[in-house]
Amino acid sequence: MQLSMLEWLRCPFCGTRLNLVDSSPVVRTGQELTSGVLGCECCAYPVVAGIPVVVADDTTRAAMHQLEAGHGDEALLTLLALEGNRARAFERQLLHPERMTYRSAIEVLSPDPEGTYFLYRFSDPTYVMAQSVLQAVAQHGPLAGGRAIDLCGGSGHLTRVMTASRAPADVVLADVFFWKLWLARTFTAPGCAPVCCDANHPLPFARDTFRLVVLSDAFPYIWHKRLLADEMARLVERDGAIVMPHLHSSLGDNFSAGMTLTPSSYRDLFEQMGPRLFSDAALLDGILEHRTVDLAGSVSVEHLGSAPSLTLIATEDQALYRRYPLPEPGELSGELRVNPLYAVKADDSQSVLTLLFPNEEYEEEFGECKRYLPAAVTLPGDARGVLEASALGIDADQLRRSRVLIDAPKRYY
Repeated sequence: MQLSMLEWLRCPFCGTRLNLVDSSPVVRTGQELTSGVLGCECCAYPVVAGIPVVVADDTTRAAMHQLEAGHGDEALLTLLALEGNRARAFERQLLHPERMTYRSAIEVLSPDPEGTYFLYRFSDPTYVMAQSVLQAVAQHGPLAGGRAIDLCGGSGHLTRVMTASRAPADVVLADVFFWKLWLARTFTAPGCAPVCCDANHPLPFARDTFRLVVLSDAFPYIWHKRLLADEMARLVERDGAIVMPHLHSSLGDNFSAGMTLTPSSYRDLFEQMGPRLFSDAALLDGILEHRTVDLAGSVSVEHLGSAPSLTLIATEDQALYRRYPLPEPGELSGELRVNPLYAVKADDSQSVLTLLFPNEEYEEEFGECKRYLPAAVTLPGDARGVLEASALGIDADQLRRSRVLIDAPKRYY
């Protein structure tokens, strides 16, 4: 973490500033803090692998004691919730970090459906919609710069989108699970500012810290929704915006729905900021059919009906609400790779790509991606590794628009 973050980090319990405890085993390079302890007027919090852990629980305390005893490697494993065979498998990967990939790491850190969801995240329909909304609001001048936060942002897939329009260090990724932040810092969004914190408690940031507050997918899983809504309003600057793609509605059917509310109840939580609601289905249609994000109007709760999900945007800046053309694929921020949903069979002259879902459950939940991912594609040459767009001899930008090819983080898989 950059020590400049101490200007706006706050204890979530007493609200006072956090400061570096000089007597702790500090590891720092210039203004970059890799390891140490932060203290306020009531608590102490560890910084491990450059990630401040502003959580007060038994796991965090155990990691802090390990850190203070000079056992930083043990503190890392504790916060990653690794022990036994999984800890040993992860340590073996750390011996050769240049060989470690996001895929190999997540197979140890999250060998479950959530890990599968994260691995294929870059082309699922909810990501396509949320990414496009963020690309749209980034075209609105007042939101193009300043500090932003991706709340409950997982392993940083949307954080990566947000760093395209501002300095990566100005994008905070907040999540309660340390392993997700470690993956983001290592692979997905390495330049971001990760903070481990619990969105069911007051957030560890000063008032008016962020120009843009984003929370995608996760809000229905938060128990203290009223507290979090008030916290988000506290954190955003007056001319800023709160953007919440893909809110599960209690009036529709959703996979892993969480603790859902009705559209009107989501709206009422942010009533002081005059929120507008948008149909996720209509947004995705506009994105896929016209490459446009239409924020010019909003829909009534009656019009949403039994739609499974919606997007909420709250801002006092009414100029934000307009139509935005989606930008064309730009310069790569990572590596051009075949979407990992495709099995690649290659010979000397060509590669045949076949769309292959990891399991039936994934296809059932995210099968709408077949609207833009063709069942089979043939590419010239060997497409099993990193690709050069100029060597393909075909329209690489169109393949990126359709998500057949993705701008993947380095060493993603």
